[in-house]
Amino acid sequence: MSDASKARQRRIEQMKSAATAVSTFVALALFGSLCVGAKTVISVDDVQSIRVDLDLFRVARRVDERFLSVAIDASLLAQEKFMNLLNDVGFMQFTEVKNPRQSLAPSVSAIWRYQTRLYEIQPTRKIFSSERQQQQRCSRLKKEWVLQSKTLLQEELEGKYKKTKFSEYAVDLLYAFANCSGLDLIFGLNALLRTSENTWNSTNAELLLKYCESRQYVMSWELGNEPNSYEKKAGIRVDGYQLGQDFVHLHQILQESAVYHSTGLYGPDVSQPRDHRKDLLTGFLETGAKAITACTWHHYYVNGRDTSLEDFLDPEVLDTLATKINEVLEIVESVSPGKKVWLGETSSAYGGGAVGLSDTFVAGFMWLDKLGLAAKLGLDVVIRQVLIGSGTYHLVDDNLDPLPDYWLSLLYKKLVGPEVLKAEVLMNSGPKKPIRLYLHCTNRKSTHYRPGAVTLFALNLNKNEVTISLPAHTANSTIEAFVLQSAETGEQSLYSRSVKLNGQVLRMVDDRTLPPLKGRELPPGERLKLPGFSFAFYVLIEAQAPVCK
Repeated sequence: MSDASKARQRRIEQMKSAATAVSTFVALALFGSLCVGAKTVISVDDVQSIRVDLDLFRVARRVDERFLSVAIDASLLAQEKFMNLLNDVGFMQFTEVKNPRQSLAPSVSAIWRYQTRLYEIQPTRKIFSSERQQQQRCSRLKKEWVLQSKTLLQEELEGKYKKTKFSEYAVDLLYAFANCSGLDLIFGLNALLRTSENTWNSTNAELLLKYCESRQYVMSWELGNEPNSYEKKAGIRVDGYQLGQDFVHLHQILQESAVYHSTGLYGPDVSQPRDHRKDLLTGFLETGAKAITACTWHHYYVNGRDTSLEDFLDPEVLDTLATKINEVLEIVESVSPGKKVWLGETSSAYGGGAVGLSDTFVAGFMWLDKLGLAAKLGLDVVIRQVLIGSGTYHLVDDNLDPLPDYWLSLLYKKLVGPEVLKAEVLMNSGPKKPIRLYLHCTNRKSTHYRPGAVTLFALNLNKNEVTISLPAHTANSTIEAFVLQSAETGEQSLYSRSVKLNGQVLRMVDDRTLPPLKGRELPPGERLKLPGFSFAFYVLIEAQAPVCK
C-alpha cells in the first residue's frame, strides 16, 4: 500500500471513530494544502450488472416534507445591499418554467449566526428604484459580492470578530426573500450575548421578536450555532446544562407572544458528537429538550484542507455518516425519546468546503447519498450549507447561477416524496459497494405522475457503466429517467461546475428563469443503464405501490 493510500485509510478510520471539529468558516490560507491535483480516479470494482429488490408494500420511514432544506450565510443580512441582490435575482431561480413557486419549496431557509459576532437591530429608510436601476444595481452587487466573500474568509484567517448591526429593512428583505420563494424561515438568534452570571441576555433578541411580531412575520427560531466552539472562538464557555436553560428562557418568551407562541424552536446545532460534544448534547437535552421542536446537529465528511477527489467517491467515507447518525439518534432517544432529529447544517467538507471539489460535479455523490442515507436512518430534515455565502460548498456561484448540487437538489425536490421505502442491491461487491440506491414514493405534489408511482435514485461510484435489473413485479411500469453526468469528458470531468441532464447541459433560460427538467421515457421491461461516475432518478410511473397511493 502506498503512503498516500495509507494516509487516506487513516483519515477514514479517524472519521469512523471520532469526527473532527466542525467550523463553518476557516482561514483562506489553510486551503494551500488541499489535494485537488489528482488526475486518475481509481475504480473500486468492475461491476457490470446488478439486480435490485424493491419493497412497495411498507413505508420504512416518513420524513418531513421540508426534508431537503437550505441555509443562507448570515453575512448577507449584515449588509442589506446583498439582501437586495438576493431579492433581485435569487428567489426567481427557485421558479421552474410552467411551475411557479415549486422547486426547492417547501424548504427551510435558515440564517446562521457567526459564533463571535454580535447583531443589533436598527431602523433604516427604505430606498425604492426603477427596474433599470435594479438591473444596474444587481450587476454591480454581483461584482461586490465576489470581493465580499473573499473578505469574509480573510477575516476568519485573521481572527477578526467584530460587532455587526443589521437594520429592520434588512429583516424585511430577508423575510420577503423567504416568503416569495415559498420557504419557511428559521432565524438564528445570538447566544453569545451573556449576563455577568453567564446566562443568555435576551434583551436584544426581544427587540427583534417585537419587530417581527409587529410585521406579522411567520418564522421559527434558533439560539446559537456550534456551542462546542464558543470557548475556542469567543472565550466563552457554556455547558450543556446552561444552554438548555437558555433555550427554556427563549421558549418562555415565545410562549408569551401572540404570533410566536406555537412557533418552532430548534437547537442546539452542536457539531458532530465526540468527547465533550456528547456531554454537551446530553446535558442540553436533559434541561432543554422540552423547549425544542427538534434536536439539531452538524455533519461534514472530511476536512476541506486535506481531502481528495477519491474521498468524494469512496464508499467507506460515505458510510461514516451512518455511524454519526446512529450515535446522535442513540443519545437523543436515551434522554428525550421520540424527539425529532435534524441535520441543522451539513455539506461535503468542513472549513468552508474543499477548493475545486465542493462546488463541482463530484460533490453530488456525497450530497445525494447523504439525502438517501439520512432519510433511511430516520433524520427528519437535512439543511444544506449553503445556498449562497462564503466558502466553496454553495449551491449557486458568485453570479447566482446554479452549480451542480443546485440542479441535483431541484430534481430531488421535484421527484422524491417523504415516504421512504426499502431497496436492496442484490450483488456481491465485497466491502466496498460502488452502487448505492434508495427508494421513495414519488412526490405526490407532482401532478405529472400517477398515484402509486415510486422514485428510485442511484449512484454509480465506478468508472464503468452499470445495468440495473428491476424485480419482476415492476416489469410492466413505464420509467422516466433523469440521468445526471458531468458536462465535460475526460479525466477532468468530475471537476466540472456544470452538469448534463440526459445529455443536455443545464443552463438558466435567462437571469431569472430555470429550464424545464425533463426526463427520458423508457419502455416497460427495459433495464436501467447507469453510466460510470453518474447518478440518476428513475420514476416508475406504473409501479402501483399501495403505500404511495
